[in-house]
Amino acid sequence: MSIDESARLHRRAWLGRSGAWAVGAAGAFGGLGWPLLTQAQTSPSGSPAPASGGRPAGAGTAGAAGTGAAGAAVSANPLAGGQGAGVHSPESAYAPLPVRTDVVAWSTLADISTRTERNRVVQVYSPAILALNQRTVRVQGFMTPLDPGERQVHFLLTSVPLTCPFCTPGGPESIVQVRSRRPVRYTMGALVVEGRFHVLHNDSLGFFYRITDAVPVD
Repeated sequence: MSIDESARLHRRAWLGRSGAWAVGAAGAFGGLGWPLLTQAQTSPSGSPAPASGGRPAGAGTAGAAGTGAAGAAVSANPLAGGQGAGVHSPESAYAPLPVRTDVVAWSTLADISTRTERNRVVQVYSPAILALNQRTVRVQGFMTPLDPGERQVHFLLTSVPLTCPFCTPGGPESIVQVRSRRPVRYTMGALVVEGRFHVLHNDSLGFFYRITDAVPVD
């Protein structure tokens, strides 16, 4: 299996935890291959829940997004649909990321919006994100290997641990694809890497961010 194929399989497995995805051409996130906007979200009660600013399935004009207990639950947790930086549950067996001032915050990377461009929905990065492009920065997160073995040169850093059953995964803005300078030992705890940061547009794998020539730092 090639590295790109492995990345696709891991990405699909991660997406499967966020909920069921609608079927059809409208389910593609523009040309990025990340079907965010037509995700069929599920509320804690098991009924369809609206995406941000949307309505529940079948609600018509009479049902507002915040109506009822399920709507209140979704309003209380707007990240339930796999968007933003995700939520690290206090019930998680994984310790949350420590507060650091020398890393790019996930809240900064999650500060994106979208627009329609030539029948495609594309991401719009904030000025703070665009200012990071091609700069050497540090990012901390949880390591998701893309190949077998104790050491990795191609892996993902995520804002919440993807193997935590209690955590709410974020969207593609909560993932950084990492290409390291040398193999990095796998860890289940927080990992900080430093390297050249790339803000991506129309990436073939649907990633928003990448770090190259990365090295782990304390």
